[in-house]
Amino acid sequence: MSTRRPRVRAVLFDRDGTLVADVPYNGDPDRVRLLPGAARAVGLARRAGLATAVVSNQSGIGRGLLTDEQVRRVNARADELLGGVDVWAFCPHAPDAGCACRKPRPGLVLAAARRLGVAPADCVVVGDIAADVLAARAAGARGLLVPNAATAPAEVKRFADACAPDVLDAVRQVVDSARGGVPAGRGAR
Repeated sequence: MSTRRPRVRAVLFDRDGTLVADVPYNGDPDRVRLLPGAARAVGLARRAGLATAVVSNQSGIGRGLLTDEQVRRVNARADELLGGVDVWAFCPHAPDAGCACRKPRPGLVLAAARRLGVAPADCVVVGDIAADVLAARAAGARGLLVPNAATAPAEVKRFADACAPDVLDAVRQVVDSARGGVPAGRGAR
């Protein structure tokens, strides 16, 4: 039986609270503000030869607060500010819809991996709440938690062995892992 650790081929980022400032139910591209280090993190991943994706719950659509087109325009603005991401995937469903795509379920991670042409096991999901890490686990990927003020302290404690202080450090860990260093998100599977 092989004990080979899967290689890292892609980084999947959460959007709100990880790459961009979390503006609840934002449908206005002019309100998109990158978080510190976000563009550098995406650029580092790309320079390291890693595919990139954003996987984001957007329940405002299912709640009737946003349209699909508004989310796409916000994503396009974020993409422009980030310097380009390979794949954007979002769940439009309300939390009670029971869909397979809403994080912490694996659907968004699986869809992004499929669209990138990589195995889920070769992906690392970087996000700011437990749902991001749990979606990674459910899909067979690894997860890294990047806590912020909205992250519950219990989540930080629960995923202490799979945390990074910020998104740029998280990508540095992923790139190091891709080069054969310490596994990114060790213990996050």
